Amino acid sequence: FRDTLRFQIFKYVKEEDRELKNTFLLRFWSSSADRVQSWRAAQAMRFGQPLVYDMSYEQHMSRREMENTVAQLMESEGWNRRAADPFHLHFCGLQPDGAYLRELRRRYGSHTWDRLLITATERTHLEMFPQQDLVYLTADSKQVLQVFDHSKVYIVGAMVDRSIHSGVSLANAKRLRLTTARLPLDEHLDWECGAKNLTLDQMMRILITLKHSGSWKKALEFVPKRKHAGFTGVTKSRFVRNDSSEIRFPAGAQSELKNRKNKQKEDRG
Repeated sequence: FRDTLRFQIFKYVKEEDRELKNTFLLRFWSSSADRVQSWRAAQAMRFGQPLVYDMSYEQHMSRREMENTVAQLMESEGWNRRAADPFHLHFCGLQPDGAYLRELRRRYGSHTWDRLLITATERTHLEMFPQQDLVYLTADSKQVLQVFDHSKVYIVGAMVDRSIHSGVSLANAKRLRLTTARLPLDEHLDWECGAKNLTLDQMMRILITLKHSGSWKKALEFVPKRKHAGFTGVTKSRFVRNDSSEIRFPAGAQSELKNRKNKQKEDRG
């Protein structure tokens, strides 16, 4: 009994020691990753390509929709922070006494928000950048973004698209005489259903991948699969079931197999 008790105590101490070591390593790796990400974000603020979130849609959304938008902004900022070459994020048109800023401070915490390595300003994108450098990304644009331009400043509307009437962001961009573009979803994807609006975090992952790789195929992997049937130009195999043998054949192969068997019978005859 004493030996069994001693063994159990020894095992418990060993497990506790292992957990403490693992906790220490996790904290070390976490703090190291945080330092690397902070350094990259700081570099992006000095030398990185800007990416603007237009925060001027606050009045168009309900409280719930605004909260959803802020949640997507936070996720987008997180993906950008973890990127190897992050954007310099600009939250433009952020009103000091507005609901957006109150919700951002509440979600992040004032201390974290104040230390976040982004530019948050009540100034508009036109006040921050030359007009000829700006490209407003909107699903309603007739112009297709064919190639990612590292010299441009892309603008994304900070809103939940389903809450906004179609064409609002396009009308806003036209009013300011800005160049507009849409992602080439129709050109690359076999779109099946639904509006071609994406969440802010999906847009962020697409733009980060496009910025790094220049590949639309890699970037558009982040479009939800439920919205499309695959990339255009890719032949998809359809299958029919042979009920007698429970073997799956490509569509059309079953009739071809039947014809081949009939021909073999004729040859034997």
